[in-house]
Amino acid sequence: MAEPVHQTAPGALRISFLAGIENDPYSMHRGLDLFTAADLFGYDAGYVRVRHLQPTISSPLTFLAAASQRTERIELGTGVIPLWFEKPARLAEDLATLDVLSNGRVRAGLSSGYSAKVAPYLGAYGASKESPRDRVDRILAELLRFVDGEIVANADHHVEDIEAGTALRIQPQSPGLRSRLAYGAASVERARWVGERGLGLQLATLAPDDGTGRTFEELQLEALRAYREASRDAGFGDGTVAVSRQAIPVASERELEMFQTLIPRERGAAAGVISEHRAKEIGGGSAVFSRVVLDSPDVVSEVLSADAVLREADELMLVLPFAGGPAEHQRVLELFAEEVVPALAPAS
Repeated sequence: MAEPVHQTAPGALRISFLAGIENDPYSMHRGLDLFTAADLFGYDAGYVRVRHLQPTISSPLTFLAAASQRTERIELGTGVIPLWFEKPARLAEDLATLDVLSNGRVRAGLSSGYSAKVAPYLGAYGASKESPRDRVDRILAELLRFVDGEIVANADHHVEDIEAGTALRIQPQSPGLRSRLAYGAASVERARWVGERGLGLQLATLAPDDGTGRTFEELQLEALRAYREASRDAGFGDGTVAVSRQAIPVASERELEMFQTLIPRERGAAAGVISEHRAKEIGGGSAVFSRVVLDSPDVVSEVLSADAVLREADELMLVLPFAGGPAEHQRVLELFAEEVVPALAPAS
């Protein structure tokens, strides 16, 4: 078994992972096993991808509530909850309930998700007269007010077991939850917007292509620094930045052959460092996608240590292959903890 990743010290790079877990019973139960193993390996946090009307898990907080009862220290997060589909009051209740159950271990990522393409979802989630951006921004603003404990009404005689006139808030309230919410943004404008609201920032494995020809790292570094500046100007300090990277260590030719069939989905995988590329992202815009590393642990460590964005981030989120099963995913976590993280420690 791997030694624990590390004991997170002030200023140290946090190490986490992002898993795509499917909705079927086998995958969800094995997904719980994955979180249990990651807790033992010492990962700081585990995140789940969220999708609706697709095989990937659609009710992440329910899954993470189960994970909270099988783990002790690992923080539990989402990457990301697409807000277009949410009711802010219910989401505030569910987040706070999970935070209470997990003893303050929720680290949820929120975002618009794929709200630019809403037509397939209207039959299940209803139509809206608002634009996708306006709807998402409203839901987020209401959610933050509810989490902050805003009074939503005063009790009258119809509210059972509460004295009339008592101020009513969304329940439960979980102190500290607000400080552990993050937003997934890619553009400089949106990253700045996140910093102004005192949220953490999640940076994914793509950045909007602005047509300047700049590299992925240059584009993402600009967004990170814009976020930091906005967070400081708004009185929230430097904020927190979690950066996703797909960097898979392999220890044998057999593992290399196996993972070549699993990553990445949008292009053929080969051993080594697969260069960044430009393509269309889910919403249809042009994007620059980060490098994918599929190589020995020492090469993975070297690439990550040289990553200019990671050097200024607070957390590295290891993106597990979206294909493959629990055994393969657990093997990645174990090898990454044993062989890669110790080599990252001096730099972080």
